[in-house]
Amino acid sequence: MYLHFSSRASLFVAVVRHMDEQEDIRRHCKQALGKDDPVKALEAFVIVWLRYAAKIHPVASALLASRRDDPDAMTAWNDRMDELRTGFRHAAQRPATAGRLPPGLDPDTAADLAWAMTSIPVWEQLTIDCGRPAIEVRQRLTAAVISAVTAG
Repeated sequence: MYLHFSSRASLFVAVVRHMDEQEDIRRHCKQALGKDDPVKALEAFVIVWLRYAAKIHPVASALLASRRDDPDAMTAWNDRMDELRTGFRHAAQRPATAGRLPPGLDPDTAADLAWAMTSIPVWEQLTIDCGRPAIEVRQRLTAAVISAVTAG
């Protein structure tokens, strides 16, 4: 195994990146962000992410649970979350540029709020702990994000 990967962390990172590639998540995110209306682009990005979160939940949940005690899991988790936060920053920048963020809310804070509101732990609490259907969670979280970080 270590002939192909220099460390356990690099193996974990390769596995989660492979999952992203298999689902072609970057293309789906790019398509979402390509919408003409900046708020619709943010909304589409959130929907794409939450659909993907449902698919990757088992692996993401395992990494999340072990990341505090396992530096290799933390490396893989941070690798994916850094890329996701970057995506949310791009998604939030469009409404900011169009003057569609609430007064006093900057694009970085809007991105961080949207990222946190749609995190794996939130998704898991609503679907697993509360027993809500994934489609309902996706719809309600998307509406909550749009309401929280956009104006008009």
